[in-house]
Amino acid sequence: MKPRVVTGDGPLLLAQPHGGVEIPAEIFARLNAEGREKADTDWHIGRLYDGLATDATVVGTPVHRYVIDANRDPADRSLYPGQNTTSLCPTTTFDGTDIYLAGQAPSADEIEDRRQRYHRPYHDALAEQLERIRQRHGYAILYDCHSIRSRVPFLFDGKLPDFNIGSNDGASCAPAVESAVRGVCEKAADYSWVLNGRFKGGWTTRHYGNSERGYHAIQMELAQCNYMLEQSPWTYLPASADKLRAILATILQNLARALD
Repeated sequence: MKPRVVTGDGPLLLAQPHGGVEIPAEIFARLNAEGREKADTDWHIGRLYDGLATDATVVGTPVHRYVIDANRDPADRSLYPGQNTTSLCPTTTFDGTDIYLAGQAPSADEIEDRRQRYHRPYHDALAEQLERIRQRHGYAILYDCHSIRSRVPFLFDGKLPDFNIGSNDGASCAPAVESAVRGVCEKAADYSWVLNGRFKGGWTTRHYGNSERGYHAIQMELAQCNYMLEQSPWTYLPASADKLRAILATILQNLARALD
């Protein structure tokens, strides 16, 4: 299950750590009915962004986040201390319910094995492509693509804004990069947005974002209600998605020239 890499000539890299749905058979057999539902997938994220920035590089993993979360600190330190969250190798859903059969959760040794097999190759690919882009343009912009159900009481109160921009409180990118995204969201009719709200950026954003070295990272967490059904069978809704894609295309266009 190697990372998927599509190289482009532009300064933008689209990272997609949670769109994969593949779970090795030996792990899938240990999941309970909740786990096998794969409810916490960033459903259709590749389709949603497909073709919006033809010169962008794309790095994704086919592995489902229940195997290992490619956007978590490999040392499994919490990104949001004091708040409910899931771990590097999750044992619960976003609703706090168990995903493994009794006694079948991964051991520390298995977690390390998964980290080496799946987490590390994804980040090796990200680092390699970011450096290639930086050498070509003098900088690289990492846009971390995410989506989540709009209502997850275990993680946040009420309904999530439609666009959730995360720049680690401005630490992961230059102001111009943050403004390029925020400016489009501010003008998007019928959509709500927030900057550094419940989601400030995951480990990818925080780890790679270093504007002094020419690496800029920003996360976009989308409310899934704007392009799909938020319950099984998680159906993609083309009309709603096309409306959202038009806004996302403008965001990516702005980002690609934000540092010109």
